[in-house]
Amino acid sequence: MPELDRMDGGPRSVIVIGAGVVGLSTAWFLQERGVRVTVVDRDGIAAGASWGNAGWLSPGLAIPLNEPGVLRYGVRTLLDRQAPLHVPATPDPRLWAFLARFAAHCTGKSWRRAVQANLPLNAECLEAFDVLTANGIDAPTIDAPITAVFETAQHAAGLLAELRRMGEAGQEISYTGLTGADLAKRFPQVDARNGAGVRIDGQRYVDPGRFVESLARSVVSRGATIRHRFAVTSVRRHPHAVTVQSAAGRTLSAHAVVLATGAWLGELGKGFGVTVPVRAGRGYSFTVPTDRPVPGPIYLPDIRVACTPYRSGLRVAGTMEFRKPDEPLDAARVEAIVASTRPLLKGIRWDERTDVWVGSRPVTTDGRPVIGAAGAPGLFVAGGHGMWGLTHGPVTGRLLAEHITTGKQPEALRPFDPLR
Repeated sequence: MPELDRMDGGPRSVIVIGAGVVGLSTAWFLQERGVRVTVVDRDGIAAGASWGNAGWLSPGLAIPLNEPGVLRYGVRTLLDRQAPLHVPATPDPRLWAFLARFAAHCTGKSWRRAVQANLPLNAECLEAFDVLTANGIDAPTIDAPITAVFETAQHAAGLLAELRRMGEAGQEISYTGLTGADLAKRFPQVDARNGAGVRIDGQRYVDPGRFVESLARSVVSRGATIRHRFAVTSVRRHPHAVTVQSAAGRTLSAHAVVLATGAWLGELGKGFGVTVPVRAGRGYSFTVPTDRPVPGPIYLPDIRVACTPYRSGLRVAGTMEFRKPDEPLDAARVEAIVASTRPLLKGIRWDERTDVWVGSRPVTTDGRPVIGAAGAPGLFVAGGHGMWGLTHGPVTGRLLAEHITTGKQPEALRPFDPLR
């Protein structure tokens, strides 16, 4: 067990629980501040939501999930297995309690509060990626607008109104309405039935699995150890250290611990004093070949599907499914994505799909992540980003590393207090 040995008032050693983009970013920025880091994960690198997501770095679309319209939409589709938002018929009282609290936060006031809380993260998120890619992370981020596609201009009005509300809340965002002819010129994949679009500028995308794996290699090359198959079951405070214990009985000690376990944050988070409920909002993705190259990311808001150029094909990602994170992949959900997307895009070889994946995004009830000091000295939490864990992962790690090493809470983290 390490003795109390602190540098500039901060801990010299930290254990990060979770080898996704949030945990590894925290580890990397802690190393920048001279901290010795050990990373542990119940499975391995990018084993949760970090691998198979759409790969968007999209501050302009980091719209909190508790938008009032989501509640109306969710009630209509509650038990529909084909709908983008799916809640299975289950007697789980904790899930229904979570959804009730989430519904209570689907108000204009709560949504604006979440938007304004995200503003500093959105302002600095791309810069945090630039810091990483300038220092050895060999997964480039690609500048490209995200183009939302609709069948009619009337359908596009909903997104345009949401973007206007984001701007009114303080989010800097540049977007342009497009005609069907505009879409046809840029995207050979967009079917002629789509007559309107919205181009959101100033966004990027990345191969998320490659990025997180490169980030892990960098963390290791800078002196960290990553322990796979280390499922933490308990965290204990001691006078001069914190000890974590795995299900196999192995123990590790450091001066501080960061809990960054994504959708699994809920159970361990209770031991950290976290009062904000976190549940798994599972998303699905797969890769399909395309007859022609895809120029950039395509968003299909009416069916909640994100499409991204990926390794000479197209990654198709969608759905929000409230089930336990360890439950098996539901093939019917993949078929539902294909059925809803096929009529809107062409030149896609849907039956040749590969990399079929399900991953669990950590969702909070109030649309804000939980980032910062937990209920006892030396305990910290980072998670609950919902659909924007990749976009906000590196900037979260940078801000939390500052908090841990200086003992001072950055102003940007105040709305994300894990004990709120």
